[in-house]
Order: sequence, then C-alpha cells, then structure tokens
Amino acid sequence: MELKNYMEDIVWQSLEELLAAQPDVCKCQKCRYDIMALALNFLPPRYVVTEAGETFTRIKSLEQQFSVDVITAITNAIILVASRPHHYEEREA
Repeated sequence: MELKNYMEDIVWQSLEELLAAQPDVCKCQKCRYDIMALALNFLPPRYVVTEAGETFTRIKSLEQQFSVDVITAITNAIILVASRPHHYEEREA
C-alpha cells in the first residue's frame, strides 16, 4: 500500500451525491476539482499507509460528526465555487 489521504475518497464520493442534489451548480471538471480542493482544505487529512489504517479510517467515517463535517465542508465549497466559478476564465481566454 502507498501513502494515501483517505479523506480524498470520502470527499469525492460525497461530492457526487451533493452535486446531484444541486441542479443549478456547474458540474464541469474544473468546478468539481475546485470544490474538491476547497473542501479538503476545510478538513483534516486522514493519511493511511496500511490496510489496518484504512479500515480504522473507514470505521471512523461512519461516525455522525465525521459525516456532518464532510458534508459541511463540501457544501461551503460548493457555495464558494458557485458564486465565483473559475471555468469562465478559461472560456474567455
């Protein structure tokens, strides 16, 4: 196993679910990555290097506060990116 921030997997999965419920938010790749980066910056990393570490982190992710923190971080990131999407800069250039 290699060094991995397990939080990336958690955020990516939750991001897809939360974006599906937001029909007015841009879902282009640039906006998705911006949302992902912001959300991950709001959350503490969960680095794992072993199968046991990944299992422990998966169990931890089932806790209600953990889920609330992830959803809150993603929601805040969606609001920020939706208010000032950067993909328009690429289209104008």
